[in-house]
Amino acid sequence: MKKIFVLFAFVMGFGLMANAQTAAKPAEFKFEAETHDFGKITVNKPVTYDFKYTNVGEEPLIITKAEASCGCTVPKYTTVPLKKGETGTISVTFSAAGAPQPFTKTVTVTSNAKTPVKVLYIKGETVAAASK
Repeated sequence: MKKIFVLFAFVMGFGLMANAQTAAKPAEFKFEAETHDFGKITVNKPVTYDFKYTNVGEEPLIITKAEASCGCTVPKYTTVPLKKGETGTISVTFSAAGAPQPFTKTVTVTSNAKTPVKVLYIKGETVAAASK
């Protein structure tokens, strides 16, 4: 009987400890928008958009990497850990070159969030510069 009581206490203690460790809500992004449409932009004239986000989790949010789908797109991001409720930005600059055409580019963000990989999108259409 004593062995059963000790075993029961051990199992209950282990279960409570495991539950306490998972009770904290991990870091998590909440973006104002995950896609931005620049509309029509002039070739060879860089444009920038700031993706704003908030950490809605309990743990500090840390972005470890932000990679663009091509060299014409450059992301810059908040590098300090953000506590619950704090906001940050991922600034994406697109430099269009070449012939006028529609475009869609991605920025893949890697972090310690509950959803560790998030993809942001920019799109639009490049047009030729107005002649004088």
